[in-house]
Amino acid sequence: MSLITARRASQVFFTALFLWFCAAATLGERFSELSGWPVNLFLELDPLVALATLLSTHTLYRGLLWALLTVCVTILLGRVFCGWVCPFGAMHQFVGWLGMRGRSLPARLEKNRFLPAQNLKVLVLAFFLAAAALGPAGGGSLWAGLLDPICLAQRSVNLALLPFLERLGVAARGEPRLAQGALAIAAVFLAALLLNLHRPRFFCRFLCPLGALLGLIGRFALLRIGRTAEACSGCGLCERACEGACAPTGRIRTPECVVCLNCLADCRHGAIALATRPSAGGEIPLPDPGRRAVLAALVSGAALVPLGRVGGSTAAAWSPSLVRPPGALAEEEFLARCIRCGQCMRVCPTHVIQPAGLEEGFEALWTPKLDFRAGRSGCQHTCIACGHLCPTAAIRPLRLEERLGTAEFAGRGPLRIGCAFVDRGRCLPWAMDRPCIVCQENCPVSPKAIFTRAVYPPVRMEEPLRVGEAGGERIGLAAGRLEAGRFATGDYFVQLASGRRIRIRGHGEREIELSAAIPDTELPAAGSALEIAIRLQQPYVDPRRCIGCGVCEHECPVLGKRAIRVTAENESRHPRHRMTL
Repeated sequence: MSLITARRASQVFFTALFLWFCAAATLGERFSELSGWPVNLFLELDPLVALATLLSTHTLYRGLLWALLTVCVTILLGRVFCGWVCPFGAMHQFVGWLGMRGRSLPARLEKNRFLPAQNLKVLVLAFFLAAAALGPAGGGSLWAGLLDPICLAQRSVNLALLPFLERLGVAARGEPRLAQGALAIAAVFLAALLLNLHRPRFFCRFLCPLGALLGLIGRFALLRIGRTAEACSGCGLCERACEGACAPTGRIRTPECVVCLNCLADCRHGAIALATRPSAGGEIPLPDPGRRAVLAALVSGAALVPLGRVGGSTAAAWSPSLVRPPGALAEEEFLARCIRCGQCMRVCPTHVIQPAGLEEGFEALWTPKLDFRAGRSGCQHTCIACGHLCPTAAIRPLRLEERLGTAEFAGRGPLRIGCAFVDRGRCLPWAMDRPCIVCQENCPVSPKAIFTRAVYPPVRMEEPLRVGEAGGERIGLAAGRLEAGRFATGDYFVQLASGRRIRIRGHGEREIELSAAIPDTELPAAGSALEIAIRLQQPYVDPRRCIGCGVCEHECPVLGKRAIRVTAENESRHPRHRMTL
């Protein structure tokens, strides 16, 4: 097997494995589900995720130690991760290959010529690392997840590709999931791929911050591509399929080489080799974006986080509509860890975890939030899946006892992610004289956090009702008519002059059947007005018991803007957000 064939097989294998891990990050015990699969493997092999998390939190999550393996391989062989392992890189290479088919040799050479704009990715890297390291109080925000290739690919597959396939009926498990902002996420993903039709590996050459980091590490590679001492004919064949535009004919740019080995295969004179000695044509060991440009990137990155928080999004002006998953760290710590990979959203069994949009602030873009309308239910109070899958512990792993507030956590009580509030202007019993106790019935905690108080207002009738004859369990009407079946639901009562209320069991247009006999002393006189009352059980929320699970909001029959909604008030993760009662 040739080295090129081995590389292609490696790319196909790792891309297929990556896609399988994305699909398998679904809660369950079947072979095609989460049980036993290391679905975070590619994220944990990503040195940029590890380095940015280390800079933003001053700690290194245990799983990210696997990134040292990628660093060691890079020191040995250069950017072999980009050319042999990275699934996003393999996708770029395939689309770029399609775009280069049928082009002449001069056209291919032009497309694979090094451009100074390739130094831009170094500035992107500097910007992200500065944002991670130099935020308020020494901790920044993990913006690197926006353009890190593994995070970008994972997010795109989790939140756009797989939900799209489910809508087409491919590998759907039950009702297809919703993914808010999927169009924007898919647009970024497709734009990155389609740019390869203009220039091969466009994202890898110009924008990829991980590629820039591995290029800097790869300058120390023990084995690297370069010219041998033999004379080069200058035919240019070695550059016609160069994936990194690293110019192997002349002074090779070692940070740009992705070890695709195409130059080695295309050279007909044996003038290109993988060796431990430097290239005979010379080497350019470091990119040169310019000191001023690097300084500007560092200053911009360092200023980004404090400038973004001037509005108080993580302080007094925090957004109560931004409800985080259970176990999420306090907001500043959360933003210092979240890489926007979408793993928590994929594993959520009710699909209630959704990517935040710009309405929550740019710093929160594509981070997880809870949307109780978009999911299949609320956040199940016996579920702790998201914290156990988060690769950077932005959502910390919980024990079920802590979530429920039992065993040694009994004194602390159950973990709260927010609190429900009743909108009396939209609630059926409060605003529209319609019976409804859906929120109270579906509240999963015990004792229930939602309770009701019954009131009996008179029903507004189109025409007054007058008693004809009354006796026993029957009242006939002398005037007025009843809408067939309207008052036989068990929530309507005849209101007697004495104040007694008797439930209506059934009725016709001119006759009412009651559930109990009318006492002889309270029989309404013929011709007297008859009043029908409705029992309305108006809901109230006990904030001491509400955990913010959102089941009530999801089940509320008021479509659109729900009549009961959960906000982040009273959440456990931040003491300043607790309600003062």
